[in-house]
Amino acid sequence: QVQLVESGGGLVQAGGSLRLSCAASGRTFSRYAMGWFRQAPGKERDFVAAINWIGGSTYYADSVKGRFTISRDNAKNTVYLQMNSLKPEDTAVYYCAADQAVAVHRSENWYDYWGQGTQVTVSS
Repeated sequence: QVQLVESGGGLVQAGGSLRLSCAASGRTFSRYAMGWFRQAPGKERDFVAAINWIGGSTYYADSVKGRFTISRDNAKNTVYLQMNSLKPEDTAVYYCAADQAVAVHRSENWYDYWGQGTQVTVSS
């Protein structure tokens, strides 16, 4: 069982930066691939980024590639999403999720545990 708690969301102007954190409980955090997803009002939840268990492989949605960076610190049971050059279209609730599979996946159907989400609002 893994419990995930996101933090770091807020209101930022376009072009600004935020760093989201996702703290995980449980001693097996390092065994999970981790992902970030987001859901804008009236839209489906979309993949943003994912990282494998050791942090050696990362994947990004095309819409955030070059602006967002996912990383993890297994000693702190935490995964991060550094978001730079934010745009109004990045406004959404951001969720972190844990995936027990060895491979890293973009589909939310693979993810077993989810956080409650943190709101990110980018003003123009």
